[in-house]
Amino acid sequence: MPRGIPDPSWFAVKDPAEQTPAAVLVPLFLHAESQAPSVVLTRRRADLRRHAGEISFPGGRRDAEDADLRETALREAEEEIGLSREHVTLLGELPAISTFATNYLIHPFVGLIPPGQSWRASPREVDVVLELPLHDVRASRTRAEIERRGFTFEVDAYILDGNLIWGATFRILEDLFEQLQAGAFDDARLLIS
Repeated sequence: MPRGIPDPSWFAVKDPAEQTPAAVLVPLFLHAESQAPSVVLTRRRADLRRHAGEISFPGGRRDAEDADLRETALREAEEEIGLSREHVTLLGELPAISTFATNYLIHPFVGLIPPGQSWRASPREVDVVLELPLHDVRASRTRAEIERRGFTFEVDAYILDGNLIWGATFRILEDLFEQLQAGAFDDARLLIS
């Protein structure tokens, strides 16, 4: 195989039964002053073994004690950013997303939260918690060249305030924008232009 071209099996459709189930919370809120719909993301620590330094939603793999994947998303948000599950109104679920390299099947759950949260980032996993206006994220869509595992390739991405959002997080945001545009989640306040 020529140097710089990833193994095609990375991009093959995976059997969900062979993937590791995981869940993320897609926390949305209306900015207290501007009322602009916004999203909460994290930048993972640069020294982590997997997804180091990447922008992601709070989440992770399902633990045995989690009743279901919704519980996984809520638990992970509490652990990673200190978001109490009592502050989350779940609005629905987006389509599951497969990761190519790590073989996760990620189930994104959209939740509405009150503005003005005091974040408590997990020092083990999270470098910083980001609050980004959805309109600005959507407007920052572009193509970016990245290098991972010795391969350089071009990806669809959002780049906002120096934050590169790509991969599964990008695809979840694309699904979110599509659902919001279609009027999903029965909350007109979340419509973005």
